[in-house]
Amino acid sequence: MADQEILDRLASIKLLSLDTDGVLTDGGLYYTETGDTMRKFNVKDGLGMKLAQQAGVVVIIITASATPAIEQRGRVLGVDHVFLKTEDKVGKLTSLCEELGIGMAQVAHVGDDSNDLPVLRAVGCPMTVADGIDEAKEVAVYITEKKGGDGAVREICDLIVKAKSEAS
Repeated sequence: MADQEILDRLASIKLLSLDTDGVLTDGGLYYTETGDTMRKFNVKDGLGMKLAQQAGVVVIIITASATPAIEQRGRVLGVDHVFLKTEDKVGKLTSLCEELGIGMAQVAHVGDDSNDLPVLRAVGCPMTVADGIDEAKEVAVYITEKKGGDGAVREICDLIVKAKSEAS
């Protein structure tokens, strides 16, 4: 369970930014006979995202991947902002925050690999998954007990919902 300092940070979060590969999925890629790429998403993570949205948190997906299935997953979950093919995650997130009137200090980002390090360093609540790279763990204020694609996002969403309910 998270300590009070993490819950206090999460109580002020207005936007939850999620990487895909290694966070919303286990990082594995599946290829069909025709060469299409598939990913497996965890349904518990999806429900967690909906619960966070119900608690007033804007949830976004931001990924360097170009796979349309990611956009479809976001649509099914009611995620208004799904950014594919995003090499400059900090720039994209900063622009969105300006548009929404949210400060970067009010953002939590969950990333697991080197391309997430700049955004992890830029947000108020950097988080990673249990199987994230060591550099992400060094930057993160919270490391999930669960691995990416195995309920890590649900773990974080549950903490956010708890923090929000305790703060109100």
